[in-house]
Parts: sequence; C-alpha cells; structure tokens
Amino acid sequence: MTASITTDKLLEDLQVVVRDAEALLQATASQTGERVEVARAKAAESLRQARQRLAAAQTDMAHEVREAAASTDEYVREHPWQAVGMAAGAGLLIGLLISRR
Repeated sequence: MTASITTDKLLEDLQVVVRDAEALLQATASQTGERVEVARAKAAESLRQARQRLAAAQTDMAHEVREAAASTDEYVREHPWQAVGMAAGAGLLIGLLISRR
C-alpha cells in the first residue's frame, strides 16, 4: 500500500515537473542567443524523455492494477466464503476503529 502511494505521488510530482518545464520553455521562447538555444534544446530533450518515462510508468501501473484486479476476482470466485469472511472481518475492524473516535 505504501509503495503504491509513493508511486502515485512520484507520478504526480513528475507530471508537475513536466508542466513546469513546458511553461518555462514557452516563457523563454522569445529569448535568443547561443547559450539560451543550447539550454532550451537540452531542456526540450529532457522533457521529451520525462514524458516517455511518465507514459511508460502509467502504462505499467495500469497493467499492474489490471493484474491485481484479475487475481482478486479469481480468488473471490474460487473462495467465495473466505472472501465474505475477510470482508466482514475488515468491516468489523473498521467499525471498531471508527467507534473509538
């Protein structure tokens, strides 16, 4: 669960960086000079690579979620009473925790 939250946060942070880099490239579009052009070219390449990594990470996460859902579905179909028992136990635990507040 923590790894998933961390991965989600990392993807969100990467999306923010990509948006900020795009905004920076647009804001400096009118700037001229060799050093600025070299910096813009490097930034554009880094941005392109970040977009590719972000798309790949999102695709991988979607695939993992689909696999987990299929695995859960298969388990529930094979062991329906155990699944009901686990859900009831989880509901009881959550109810006890909420009632203590």
